[in-house]
Amino acid sequence: MATVVRMPEVLANTSEAIIQTWLVSVGQEINVGDPIAEIETEKAVVEYAAEVAGVLAQLIAEPGVTIAVGEPIAVVGAPGETVDANIDTHTDTEAPRDPESAAPILEAPAPEPVQAAAADQGAPATNGRRLFATPLVRKIAKEKGIDLHSVTGTGPGGRIVRRDLEKLPAAPPAATPTPVAAPRVDESVTAQVGFTDIPLTGMRKAIARRLTESKTTVPHFYVTADCRVDALLELRKTVNAAGPVKVSVNDFVLKAVAGAMIEVPEANSIWNGDSIRRFDSADIAVAVAVDGGLLTPVIRGVDRLPISGISAQVADLAGRAREGKIKQQELEGGSFSVSNLGMYGVGEFSAILNPPHSGILAVGGAMQKPVVTDGELAVATVMTVTLSADHRVIDGAVAAQWMAAFVRRIENPVTILI
Repeated sequence: MATVVRMPEVLANTSEAIIQTWLVSVGQEINVGDPIAEIETEKAVVEYAAEVAGVLAQLIAEPGVTIAVGEPIAVVGAPGETVDANIDTHTDTEAPRDPESAAPILEAPAPEPVQAAAADQGAPATNGRRLFATPLVRKIAKEKGIDLHSVTGTGPGGRIVRRDLEKLPAAPPAATPTPVAAPRVDESVTAQVGFTDIPLTGMRKAIARRLTESKTTVPHFYVTADCRVDALLELRKTVNAAGPVKVSVNDFVLKAVAGAMIEVPEANSIWNGDSIRRFDSADIAVAVAVDGGLLTPVIRGVDRLPISGISAQVADLAGRAREGKIKQQELEGGSFSVSNLGMYGVGEFSAILNPPHSGILAVGGAMQKPVVTDGELAVATVMTVTLSADHRVIDGAVAAQWMAAFVRRIENPVTILI
């Protein structure tokens, strides 16, 4: 019997997603676990694996079109089965599942008592007929200007379903009112200004929502320190000359962050609503600029990784993030983030916390500055870092201890390697 495949909830609290690419074609045999599509969410492109085995009989969702979770995207039949092209694949996602949305079925479902349709909203009877339609159908009818009393429902028990509306033409648009002449404006004062409105992508909407929530609901505070990095830069040269893997300053920064989190475990925690969750290992997110936004893949167990291992993982995650191939689970977890804008020539900045992380370190570029050592003026290469902390989890003294532990490692970089 044919099975209707519906858009999965690939990300918690996601209500819609987009089929970016179909990885299978009609007529192809698929097994449970085979990747069949790449699904784009607000934060990542995720491979969706088949949950049923059979032969792909129909592709319903077109790539690039936003589909609500629970909406049909494909039909899978048994080998050798002839699938009815008119199989009912519709569902009203705003209402609880009913026999109409529970297909796979090839036969027409048996009529059900009118009073059993809990998801339907009854309307006053017209010509002795009581009208039943879901909230979504009523919304579509209102948008199209369709009088539901004139529609014959083909759903169970005479219910009006979405396909009934799709067969009907939309009502003609309302007449455009005659414009009223605007007050005369002195053209010597007001000039035309050109602009372009750029539609929001799902990622940009997610960034706006999450960071607005973070900035307005999480009590941020900031701790800034200057790190002398001349010794670190020399050590990096030595490491790169000795090994096949080229490491960056940011790789040393990540390792120093992890060491400081293990030394000050109070900082390796997140707010958990009715508790504070403290972690045993340092899982750190790295901010990666991608086309149209920002992703934060998480490196697991940074405290246990060698510098070369950190470098390899950062390169892999950053590369796949920019290609849109990052996996959803690689964006989840961790307690801390690192954002480095030093390569853009930025000297100092502060960052907004990435929920649920309780800390984010903003790293500026290494720049030569005048410093005083033992009363003598000299020039040193200085990197300014700013810790943004969630005051619900990290107090000022804890933040200061963490920063001291981080700076100590950066200024004595051999301790990072041992």
